[in-house]
Amino acid sequence: MNFQRRSIQTALAALMASLGACHSASVLKGAGYSDPRLSGRIEDAYDARDACLARNAAPSISGESDVATIARAVALSCKPETDKLIAVTNPFQDPLVTAAILRDGDGKAMRYVLLARGEGSS
Repeated sequence: MNFQRRSIQTALAALMASLGACHSASVLKGAGYSDPRLSGRIEDAYDARDACLARNAAPSISGESDVATIARAVALSCKPETDKLIAVTNPFQDPLVTAAILRDGDGKAMRYVLLARGEGSS
């Protein structure tokens, strides 16, 4: 019984150590989070893009178009904010990162349109 308890304790200690490593500063340096100014600019760019999406989704509730069409129009209306977000977040112009940010914007636009129509949950 003592062997099982020690084995479980060792496994838990290894798990805790590996989880702690996931949050170490060295893991975040590659993403730019070691630079507080850069992470602040990234956060500000996300906030500006999301505020634009929310602001432009509200007037769209009166139209008869389907939600996907309205969401595309909302995302397109926030292209300057999205482009700034891409520039700050993706300085090496990785197409996968750009595509992920665009997908995120499209998804959030859809969510904001649904919320504006009273069809979504926050």
